[in-house]
Parts: sequence; structure tokens; C-alpha cells
Amino acid sequence: MRTVNRTGTNTQINQLQSQKAEDFLVIEGVSKIYPTPDGPYTVIDGVDLKVREGEFVCIIGHSGCGKSTLLNMVSGFNTPTEGVVCLQNKPITEPGPDRMMVFQNYCLLPWLSVFDNVYLAVDSVFPKKTRAEKRAIAREHLAMVGLMEAADKKPSQISGGMKQRVAIARALSIRPQVLILDEPFGALDAITKEELQEELLQIWREHQVTVLMITHDIDEALFLSDRLVMMTNGPAAKIGEVLTIPFARPRNRRRIMENPEYYSLRNYALDFLYRRCAHAEEYK
Repeated sequence: MRTVNRTGTNTQINQLQSQKAEDFLVIEGVSKIYPTPDGPYTVIDGVDLKVREGEFVCIIGHSGCGKSTLLNMVSGFNTPTEGVVCLQNKPITEPGPDRMMVFQNYCLLPWLSVFDNVYLAVDSVFPKKTRAEKRAIAREHLAMVGLMEAADKKPSQISGGMKQRVAIARALSIRPQVLILDEPFGALDAITKEELQEELLQIWREHQVTVLMITHDIDEALFLSDRLVMMTNGPAAKIGEVLTIPFARPRNRRRIMENPEYYSLRNYALDFLYRRCAHAEEYK
């Protein structure tokens, strides 16, 4: 009778599954160099990062450190000078519906209604679906962000927070694998920002979409993310450190802020940004 080492087999299977999950989104040896009259200008240099499927990753750093450049290469709006960005082992060379970006300035079409801004995205990505099916998807995602009552309004008739909800609904309506957020709450007041952070976490939990998010707000990053990627200053910026955020999910903002480890992580990130990676003028 043959004995099978089930523990060893299970361990190997778990390791393979873990490796596969970690290789979902891979940024390997990525540099971006622009030619200038004064010679090559390196924005980011030799960036390596692996993101697991369903992970929520925040990226933080000073202005000019290449955060947006990096995410533009994930979205396909830009390409690396060196290195490669892969999603599920396929190099990213152009934009695609498997990746959707949400910007700080919303990027809504002002002549269309809230509903039509979302419907247009659904219509372009799912041309074979019936009109009724596409309208149902648009309504579903507007309801998800609590905006059905504003469906017929134009962007100029709604608040900044509502515009960002529309942008998030539009992004999720095409069912992307990766949601890319470039400081989505940076222009909002503190109360609206906290409300949308809570809504974003709820949507993320329900859809388990992979999220890459740029922020300048350490508290926001600690509340939202699984890992916090801290960039060094540009030019030739790199990933300085990556913090794993230990707080269990679902997260309660008050409980997290009462946790001594929260302030330890916050102070560590502040020290990285404002002492170890401070701009030169901040030393003066």
C-alpha cells in the first residue's frame, strides 16, 4: 500500500497558488526616460513590484516621484523605456477594458447625463449586449454608488463627491480586473472623502477587484490598503519601502485609530516622506 504525503502535496499546491496570485500584476525592472535638450531625464528607475489578485495597494510619495507615470504604464497610456508591466503574464502595451482608471478631476462628459456617462462606457465595451442589458448594467452601478436619483442630471448639476461616484460607477461598470485610482479624493472635503473611502472599501469587498491607488494622505492609505508602497524622490525615483498594513478586514476607522500600531505605522511613513525622502528645500 502506497503512502502519500498529503501535507507535503498540499503545501506545494498552496505555494503554486500563492505564486500564481502574486504574479497577477507584475512590474519588473521598469524605468521611464524622456529625452530633453539637456539630455535624458529619468522619471522612475528600476521599479519592481508584484501585486496579488484582489489586493488593495496604495502608492505614496512626493510630487514628481513618478507615481502617475507608473500607473499610466499599468493602464497602458504610456509604455516603459526599460522593463515590462504584465497582467496575468501578458505584457501591457495599450489601454484595455481589463484596466480602468479614475482621475481626480472625474473626466465626465459635461454634455451627457450621469446615466449616459456610465452607459457610454458599457456600450463601448459590450457592443454585443442588447440595449436593455446595457441599460441594466448602467443602472446597477449607479445604484451601487447611490446615484439613481441623479441619473438624469448633468455633471454641472451635481457635487464633486457625486461626480467622483459617477466616475467610480463608470469604471466598475465595464467589469475591469484592475481599478486604477489617481488621487480620486484629493479635491474633496474631509467629510465627503471619508464617506467615499467607506463606499470604495465596500465596493472593493463585493467585487474583489485589484486596486492600485495614488494618494498623498497617509491616513487614507493606512485605512484602505493591504500594502503601502512608498516612493523615493524623483528624478530616477524608485520604490523605497513597502509597508504591509496589518489591520483585519472589514475595517472600522475608529478602532484602527485607537490601535497603537496605527500610530507606529503612521509615524514610520511620515519619517520616510519628510525626513529620509524630504525634498532638498525642506532641509533648509
